[in-house]
Amino acid sequence: MKKLTLALAAATLAAGAQAYPDKPITIVVPFAAGGPTDKVARDFAEALRKPLNNATVVIENVGGAGGTLGANKVAKAAPDGYTLLLYHVGMATSPSLYRNLPYKTLDDFEYLGLINEVPMTLVGRPTLPANNYAELVKWLEANKGKINLANAGLGAASHLCGLMFQQAMKMDMQTVPYKGTAPAMTDLIGGQVDIMCDQTTNTTSQIESGKIKAYAVTSTKHLTTPALAKLPTLDEAGLKGFNVTIWHGLYAPKGTPKAVLDQLNAALRTALKDPEFVKREEALGAVVVTDGRLAPAEHKKFVAAEIDKLGGAIKAAGQYAD
Repeated sequence: MKKLTLALAAATLAAGAQAYPDKPITIVVPFAAGGPTDKVARDFAEALRKPLNNATVVIENVGGAGGTLGANKVAKAAPDGYTLLLYHVGMATSPSLYRNLPYKTLDDFEYLGLINEVPMTLVGRPTLPANNYAELVKWLEANKGKINLANAGLGAASHLCGLMFQQAMKMDMQTVPYKGTAPAMTDLIGGQVDIMCDQTTNTTSQIESGKIKAYAVTSTKHLTTPALAKLPTLDEAGLKGFNVTIWHGLYAPKGTPKAVLDQLNAALRTALKDPEFVKREEALGAVVVTDGRLAPAEHKKFVAAEIDKLGGAIKAAGQYAD
C-alpha cells in the first residue's frame, strides 16, 4: 500500500509539472503602459506564449517608485510560475537609489535570463537651435544653468543616462522628472523641456517622424536602424568611454519550482529566436541577447556586476530616495 501511495504521489507531481501552465501567466511591467519597457514586454509576451503551448500571457502594469513597486509585488507573489517580472536596468540601480528597498535584488528572485539590450539616444525638442551634436555642445555651453533635462522618474533608464551624461559633460542641468516616459516625451515634443536621453525603443518613431531632434547614440558602435544610422556615438563625439546600454531581463519569485524555471528558461530561449520578435526589436534599435546571459546563473552574475558598476555613478551624483 505504501509503495502504491508513493507511486500515485509521484504521478500526481509529474502530471502537475507537465500541466504547467494551466492558467494565464502574468508578466508584471513595473512602469506605465506605453513606455519602452512596456513595448518590449508586449512583444515578448506574444513570442513567449507559443513555446508554452499557446498559453495566455498577460501584461500587468504596476508603475511607481522607479519600478520598485512592481518588482516588490513579484518578489512577494506566490512562487508558482504564474507571476513574472520583466524589468530593465533598474533591477541593478535600485539597490543604490533606494535606502529602504523592500526586497533584496539578488536574493528574492529567480533569474530566468536576459532578453535584449537597448542603446539610448540623446534627443532634443524640435525647436532647439542645434542641428547636430557639435552644435548641441556649443548650445549647452552657452546656456549653462538654464537647460532642462527630462527623465521618466527616479530610477528610470532616462534618469540613469541623464546622470551619466551630466557627469561626462561636467555640467549640472535642471532635471525634470516625470511619472513615466510618455509624459516626458510629450513635453519634449511640445518644447516644455530641452533634452532627454532615452531608449531607442521609445525615440525611434519620434525621430523618424521629425517630432524631435536626435544628436547621438550611447552605444560604442553605430546603429543600423535607418533613422539612427547617421548618428555619432557619444564616445567618438568626445565623451570617451561613454557607454550606456539598457537591458531587460525576466524574473520569477524566489522558490519557484526548478521544473517550472527550466520550462520558462527554455521558452525564453525559443521566444528570443522568434523571427517576428527579432524583427520588431531590430526595427527599434534593440539587440536580442544570444550569449551566455540567457542562462539563469550568468544572468544573475551580470546583474551583480551591474549593481557594482552603476552604483558608483549614482553615489557620485548623490541622488537617493527613501
